[in-house]
Amino acid sequence: MVVFNDDENPASTLNKGSTKGLVKIQKPAYSRDDVALTADEVTAVIELNAAPSAVVREGLDLVVVLDVSGSMQGERLESMKQSMQFVIMKLTPVDRLSVVTFSSHAQRLCPLRSMTESAQKEVKAIIDGLKASGTTNIKSGLEIARQVVAERSTKKSRTANVFLMSDGVQSAGEATDVDLGSASVYTFGLGKDTDHKLLNAIAKKSPGGTFSTVRDGANLTRPFSQMLGGLLTVVAQDVKLTLTPKTEEDGLKAMVVPADTDYTQTTDSATGVITINFGTLFSGESRKVTVTMTLSDCAAGTTRHDAVLAEAQHSYTAQSVVHGLQTPENLKIYRTQNPATVAGSKARWVLAELARRRQAQAIRDAMALAEAGDLDGARYKLVEAQNALEDLVLDDGQKLIDSLRAELAQLIKLMATKELYEAQGRPYALASDTSHARQRYADRGDETDAVRLFATARMDTYLKQAKQFDSDPTKPLPSAADDVKEEIAANPMAAFSSELAVYLQKAIEALQAIEKMINPTTTA
Repeated sequence: MVVFNDDENPASTLNKGSTKGLVKIQKPAYSRDDVALTADEVTAVIELNAAPSAVVREGLDLVVVLDVSGSMQGERLESMKQSMQFVIMKLTPVDRLSVVTFSSHAQRLCPLRSMTESAQKEVKAIIDGLKASGTTNIKSGLEIARQVVAERSTKKSRTANVFLMSDGVQSAGEATDVDLGSASVYTFGLGKDTDHKLLNAIAKKSPGGTFSTVRDGANLTRPFSQMLGGLLTVVAQDVKLTLTPKTEEDGLKAMVVPADTDYTQTTDSATGVITINFGTLFSGESRKVTVTMTLSDCAAGTTRHDAVLAEAQHSYTAQSVVHGLQTPENLKIYRTQNPATVAGSKARWVLAELARRRQAQAIRDAMALAEAGDLDGARYKLVEAQNALEDLVLDDGQKLIDSLRAELAQLIKLMATKELYEAQGRPYALASDTSHARQRYADRGDETDAVRLFATARMDTYLKQAKQFDSDPTKPLPSAADDVKEEIAANPMAAFSSELAVYLQKAIEALQAIEKMINPTTTA
């Protein structure tokens, strides 16, 4: 059996297929269906969707940075070992793994290597042999991880990611000083004595990383499995959304994207073009962007009409193929003197996204109050957010509302006392914050699984498998390749639905153009 090291290229074993249409823009929705002719402000939500199929995916380069300090002795160490067995068994020869441990000092126990069957056995033996002792030098572990990532000679069609887990407080240096560049860092805090703030800061410093919390006595398999379920389904890298505003003569006075997420955005001062960088997208993931547009006054006597205010275009890379700016989607508003007084289904969908963003801000505000010792004020802030959800009605978004309500209810409970907040409330709030800001799943440490915001289909599958594995680790575990086969069997069209969508969209646009030529619209 051949074992690929870093100077060899396992990417050639990836399933090949069309990468066109793996990411697409959903039709923009607005805060209300109609807009008055006079100057007004309207909010639009633009959604980017990744294909719900991981038949064509990027290879995974994963560096696990594991805490083996003295506090990990006993049950925690055994939990980590068992969870790592799950990770190893899920990786395929397409994927590469490096193992780094840290206590008083750090060491690389395994170079970045392809996870063939023989390699899996060898790495399992390394994990089984781990022992706990010493202090918690998180910085040293990250420094070696940075070295592993930087020394990769093969990067084509691959993503670099780091799993960092710890149960304590760093003993030397400042871990946030370590810059891992473009690698995403997913951090996992085990138990109440973890420096949750530090781990959250490390994750948020990286592109796309999240912080997850694990309660004392819980197993790491579940949170590990959730992030692995995403990383084994990366369908696109370098995902960007570009918004090009029209002129005031076209009806647009100003366009702003609120800076309420952790994604990088730039605005060209000369053209007003806004570019937002999302990094990677997992299969089935989506990203929503809110855009606030101030409309200019219409000239006297202007009749109802369609006003194109801006264009939205996206670009991405998949399997090393750069898909530059795709066909633009118009941000088009229907302006009339008699706007709708009742919000339609699309408008309610926008209101739901705005409510989610307000809830994320309420959690940040409540956390700030709790850190200052004002738990009563923190709970009041969360109750206000609960009340705001009561007026929200969606046609098909009950799952979202239920998750938001469950999140607030749990946070209110965990802010009952100072001791409970510090042990469980703070890490729960930090995980919620990073999840909302990144629009990516993070485990909040809630064993009821009540909050599944941003979880993908593969994550749901791995959650079930993780629970079964924890109850019986000797039972055979499906490989990632097996998971793909099962997904295809359940939905045969998913393997090429993204490509079909592209052709269907072109066909629809052609039909619309023909209809306009046959039956041109007239202004009243």
